[in-house]
Amino acid sequence: MTSSSTLTVTKSPPALIPPAGPTPRGTLSLSSIDKTVAGSGFVCLIQVFSPPSLSAARRDLGAAAAVAAMRDGFARALVPYYPVAGRIAPSGLAVDCTGEGIWFVEAAASCVLADVDGLECCPLPIPQQLLLPRPPPGEKLDGLIFMVQATRFTCGGFAVGIIFRHAVFDGQGAAQFLTAVGELARGLKAPSVAPVWDRDTIPDAPSPLPGQVTEFRLVTQVADISAESIARVKDEFKQASAASTGEVCSTFDAVTAIVFKCRTLALASALPDDDAEVRVAFAVSTRRLLRGVLPIPTVEGYYGNCVFLACVARTGKAVREAALAEVVGAVREAKEAVPARFAGWMRGVEQYDVPPLDYSTVTLSDWSRLGFDEVDYGFGAPGYVSPLNDHNNFIVQLHYVRPPPPRRGGVRVVLRCVEEPHAAAFAVELAKFA
Repeated sequence: MTSSSTLTVTKSPPALIPPAGPTPRGTLSLSSIDKTVAGSGFVCLIQVFSPPSLSAARRDLGAAAAVAAMRDGFARALVPYYPVAGRIAPSGLAVDCTGEGIWFVEAAASCVLADVDGLECCPLPIPQQLLLPRPPPGEKLDGLIFMVQATRFTCGGFAVGIIFRHAVFDGQGAAQFLTAVGELARGLKAPSVAPVWDRDTIPDAPSPLPGQVTEFRLVTQVADISAESIARVKDEFKQASAASTGEVCSTFDAVTAIVFKCRTLALASALPDDDAEVRVAFAVSTRRLLRGVLPIPTVEGYYGNCVFLACVARTGKAVREAALAEVVGAVREAKEAVPARFAGWMRGVEQYDVPPLDYSTVTLSDWSRLGFDEVDYGFGAPGYVSPLNDHNNFIVQLHYVRPPPPRRGGVRVVLRCVEEPHAAAFAVELAKFA
């Protein structure tokens, strides 16, 4: 690995990419679901692309052409996705369609990807701020919706750092936009999925009450849950439910049960007593539940927020002593309650409950199937995608991502959900499922 003291990343000045053609002007309201996540601010992630198959003589020319094609893809995608080229209104509740464009940064690293372990290790050998775009001085972050940085490594590989505003996209919506960029960068005449705004068709349901925010000193960790461990937990659940319901569980159910129990065991010394509550909250996609709200032909192209929060809450003692099959059952119960709860919220008869954002609550997002790892800007799909959230110390959180080859089949968990006193114990518990 190259020493961080000798590694450099040289950035070009940020440049605006405006839409490639005329776009509508005006103001578009965000939906009530968008507004529930507006306080989450920005989402940061990185896509890592291994060196393209270019000859040494053509590598520089190929890299320059690839970045130029990517820029063109963004410019063309901003025509149908014209709200993304605008700015968040001062109220924070709408988008002003100004057509200004998105900020794009080109950068060059002084090493090959292999020198930094393919950016798969934790902590990153490159500070994340060097891999993420920043607007020029004087540009207000509050109004921005999307920014991109393409960093080229000397081997010909790329890291694409992305920052997007959560109030405008959920993860699936942002991946849909990036897929369109890739399609247009590769020469398609139009995105395969036509984008749909339609935020005003979603009922103006009540927003969640703001919770108390606490700053933590969270440690970043990465754990790989093996396919064998996932299969074992699935089998335990299947056997436990055979006499009653005969149900089977998903990979998400199994991994969530593993992580929730491991974290609860690691936090045993931090809980005031056995009856203290611990919680795992997770976002459930509600796109299929919007089929009665949005016109059916447009549901596929809707790129706004379509998530509802599910939560499992138990005493610390109950989680520590429960078999994993029981914890899986609790996760499934919380998931299965979402359709009725979401329908009640849409009718205005149920509050969007947000659990206490304290150290006893871990919030997770499943990125393993959103589509970020299938985006092709013209140099193949990324070998690895990961959130970059070392700056966030206010939400105890974790993300599921697809592990890089050759560990495909399992699930990688990117964690910022314990402080230093509990990090070692948490790692020991998770290692049992590697």
